[in-house]
Amino acid sequence: MRLLIQRVLRAAVHIDGRIHAQIQRGLLVLVGFEAADTEEDVAYGVRKLALMRLFGDASGAINASIQEVDGSFLVVSQFTLHASTKKGNRPSFYRAAVPVQAIPLYESFLEQLWNVAEVPVKSGVFGADMQVELINDGPVTVWLDTRQKE
Repeated sequence: MRLLIQRVLRAAVHIDGRIHAQIQRGLLVLVGFEAADTEEDVAYGVRKLALMRLFGDASGAINASIQEVDGSFLVVSQFTLHASTKKGNRPSFYRAAVPVQAIPLYESFLEQLWNVAEVPVKSGVFGADMQVELINDGPVTVWLDTRQKE
C-alpha cells in the first residue's frame, strides 16, 4: 500500500461538477493498493498515518499531530501510485490491485482510520472520475510505502 500524504489548508473532491467531500486544515491522503497488500498493510498504514506529526507546534517545529490541530483527513483512492515507468513511455499498472481486492482494503482503511485517529475522515469514491482540489500547506508532502516501511 502506498500513501501520498499532503498537509493542506483545504482540499475538496469534485465528482460530476459537484463537491463530494471537502476539508479545511488537515491531510489529503492519496492511497493505492497493490495486489500483494493485506489487512496487515492496512493496519500498519493507518497506525503510521493517524499518529504522524506533520503540523507546526507552538515553536513552529513540525511536531504536532492532526489531533492536536483539530484537523481532518480527506482520503482518495489512487491506483496510479503503483505505476511502473521502467519500460517505455506509457506507465504500467500491473502491480495495482484489481477493484475486487482493492475496494475491501480501501473500505477497511477508511473505517480503521476513523477509529484510530478519532478525527473526521472524508473520502472520495473508489473508481470514480474525480477532480481533487487542494492548497498544499508548506508545502509538506510525505510518502509512505507499507511494503518498504518507509
